[in-house]
Amino acid sequence: MPRTENRAWQRMLSGRRLDLLDPTPFDIEIEDIAHGLAFVARWNGQTRGDWPYSVAEHSLLVEQAFTRMSPGIDVQWQLAALLHDAPEYVLGDMISPVKGALGREYGEMDERVAEAVHRRFGLPAKLPAKIKRQIKRADQVSAWLEAIEIAGFSEKEARGIFKRPNPEHCEGLTIMLRPPAEARAAYLARFNELISDF
Repeated sequence: MPRTENRAWQRMLSGRRLDLLDPTPFDIEIEDIAHGLAFVARWNGQTRGDWPYSVAEHSLLVEQAFTRMSPGIDVQWQLAALLHDAPEYVLGDMISPVKGALGREYGEMDERVAEAVHRRFGLPAKLPAKIKRQIKRADQVSAWLEAIEIAGFSEKEARGIFKRPNPEHCEGLTIMLRPPAEARAAYLARFNELISDF
């Protein structure tokens, strides 16, 4: 007789089986995260260029902005910034309107996966509120740049939707569009650099 219960786990390329309803740090591998994020497109793929703008690229940009906006910040929080969208390697990148429509359940699932990721790599399961705010500000810098540089928003339109960052925080930051294999390698390289100093 076939099983009728819904499957709530995802098999990873590493062979791990991540239970989305009860994720554990033992089922988290950075190679799975980097691979998944390199293939998940931001903006539902509605960006200019020959390659999708991946969540891996976005995460690298957010960590760069976070580090610039928080000089001297401890390396563990830089790692937290790099991993800020890690749950999307298994949940995908939902655009804000969809997240709002789905309600609490999506947010709770995202939070459970994030906590497992944090514990796996030696971070507190729940980040301090101050650090979360700083990462959010860096995320807003990235969203602004992405919106006007590759997602088709005029600056005037973006001002009505996104928080306009301090121009100093944007200076020198570059949107990278490259093949998933290169994005994956860059994400892993930055992770290894941070974790070795942790």
